[in-house]
Formats: sequence, C-alpha cells, structure tokens
Amino acid sequence: MTNWTLAARAAKMNSSAIREILKLTDRPGIISMAGGLPSPHAFPLDAFTEACQTVMQRDGAAALQYSTTEGLPALRQAVADFLPWDVNPDQVLITTGSQQALDLIGKVFLDPGSRILVEKPTYLGALQAFTPMEPVAVGVDSDDEGMLVEDFAAKVGTGTDKARMAYVLPNFQNPTGRTMSEARRQALVEKAKELGVPLIEDNPYGDLRYEGESPLPLAARNPEGVIYMGSFSKVLAPGLRIGFVVAPQSVYGKLTQAKQAADLHTPSFNQRVVAEVIKDGFLDRHVPTIRAMYKAQRDVMLMALEHEMAGLDVSWTRPVGGMFLWVTLPKGMDAQALLAKAVERGMAFVPGAPFYAQEPETNTLRLSYVTVPAEQITKGIAALADAIKNYTP
Repeated sequence: MTNWTLAARAAKMNSSAIREILKLTDRPGIISMAGGLPSPHAFPLDAFTEACQTVMQRDGAAALQYSTTEGLPALRQAVADFLPWDVNPDQVLITTGSQQALDLIGKVFLDPGSRILVEKPTYLGALQAFTPMEPVAVGVDSDDEGMLVEDFAAKVGTGTDKARMAYVLPNFQNPTGRTMSEARRQALVEKAKELGVPLIEDNPYGDLRYEGESPLPLAARNPEGVIYMGSFSKVLAPGLRIGFVVAPQSVYGKLTQAKQAADLHTPSFNQRVVAEVIKDGFLDRHVPTIRAMYKAQRDVMLMALEHEMAGLDVSWTRPVGGMFLWVTLPKGMDAQALLAKAVERGMAFVPGAPFYAQEPETNTLRLSYVTVPAEQITKGIAALADAIKNYTP
C-alpha cells in the first residue's frame, strides 16, 4: 500500500456534518428536518423542459462548447438588472453554485493564519469552504438582529492579525433563520468601511421573504467594500449549480483568475437554460408560489412548536423568510445526544455545534421546514418533543 504524502491542509478538511447526518437519516420512516434542500415541488419542470429544447434547437453547438470564464453575457446582464442597486454586468461573475464563490473568495483573500470574522453561529458550508486556506475563523457575537457591531469592531484585530474579511448572511440566515435589521446593516457597513474590512454578503435566501419589506443589501450601501453572493438554487433548482458574485472591479479580476484555474467556466448549457427560463419576468411569477408554499409550512412548524414544547425550557426563532429555524434546548442538553433519541422516534434534525467557528453551543439545533409536508411536520415536532421530555445525559 502506497504511503501518500498529503498537503497539511488536507488534514483539516472535514466532511459536511449535515451530509453525514443525512446518510444516517435518509431511510424510510424518518421525518427529516435536517436537510437544507429546496422542495422539489418548487422546481419549474415544464419551464425547464421547454428551455432545454429551445437552447438545443437554437444554440446547441454553443451550449455544448467551452465558454468565457466570466459567464454568459445575457445571464450576467439579467443578474445585474434584478439586483436593487446599480450593478454593471462587468462586475458579475457566474459561478458553479454559490459554494464555488466561497471557495474563490477564500483563495483570493486568505493565507494560512489569516483572521476571518463570522457570525455566531454561521453557515457550515462557508467554514468548510474556507478551511483549506487554513484561516483562523473568529466568531462574532450575534443576536436576533444579526452580528453585533461592537463585538465586530473588538475582534477585527490590528496589523498582520487584522481580519481579511467578515462573512455575513443578512437575510434568513442559515442556520438561525434570523434577518439583520435595517439599523444593524447600516451600522455594520459603516464600521467595516471605517476599519477597512471587506464584507462578504451571502444572500441565497433573500427572495424567499414571507412578511414585510426587504432592507437594502449591504452591497447597495457600500458597493466598493462588499462582495455580494447570490444563487439560483433556491428559486429555480440547485442541481443546475448556478450562482454568482458581484464584486468591485478592484478584486473582480482576481476572482475570475481563481475561477479560470478551478474549472475554466460554469457549464455553458446550464447558463443558457437558466437565462432562457428567467427571461420575460418568469421569476416574478414563479417565486411567489414558492413563498406561499414555504410560508404555510413554516406556520405549521411554529404552531407545532408552540403546542408540543409548552412547559419545556425550549425556545426558537421565528423567521420571516427562508428555510430554517433555530431551536435552543435547556442548558446542559446535548443536541448530538438528543439526535439519536429523536431518530429512534422517527425524526431527524441537525445539531447546532458544527455551525460555530469557536466555542459551540451544544444545546442548539436547526430545523428545516421546506421539504416536509404539513402533516409530517406536526408528527416530527411531536417526536422531537418526546425525545426532549425523555432526555437523559
């Protein structure tokens, strides 16, 4: 057997805790609230069937050929047009999912030992994407309105230890479902600009708002100081792997070079199909149907929690959009140990600890409501409550 000598960074790579849990729970009879997958009922199958035929008949050879790294011009223009601030399509880079965008940003910004700031808790996939660059991820205290600006400023650091960037999810955050308030957005943007720290704004869920008006993105408030990430995974289909980055020209070229080295370009066929589907205002007609479906399922989960957790020392977030809510268990209860008891009762969730860069809060867990039918949500929350009531350390 060959003794391979691997790079030091390889030892720090870890499998996604969520995907490992899904392997354990993806079996008949388990009501899984663990995944972060959009509902397949939201996929516009007819629109894609028609678009695929059109693309192949009209542009078949080009759709199957190599293309430019930056992305299909029509799709870059479409992205620029639907964003709520003045974006030049030359600032838009089409990526192979927004997960690739995280990888490219990490490659461009981070050296071993570089400090990055993240929310407490934060998106597990971002931590996973940044890990190969061997940074030091520092968690910033956060509340229901988002990252606390005072703690952000306190943890920026100085000199060679100064944070290279801060990664935030302002809308319906994964994993908590919370939304950054208008005042917090403005304060964070101003403080980051003052301290010279780039913000990485990840917004895969922003179109899935059920209540109220959407505050302006961070990038709209300081376009030169924020890199904005978006995706078509949650509003069309994740299997296409079409995401995008909007970046200041000062860094756009380096992100493009990093992508060129990674995969040359995002698949030409997929880009053309998405551009064909979304032309003529399709998203304006389609996204409201997703919102209505997800809102109904969120409401069922909130009602089930109110009913089943009555009398228990359990609290949860009440998201106004997105796909997730966050549960805090009684002090001393370990969500990882609770998971085994929940699976025995026929439901699954994601323990909260992997979402922390440091000092994980083990009495937390994430629930997703978008892929589970209403009657199954009620049954699953009842099973979770029973597991909590019968928990023993």
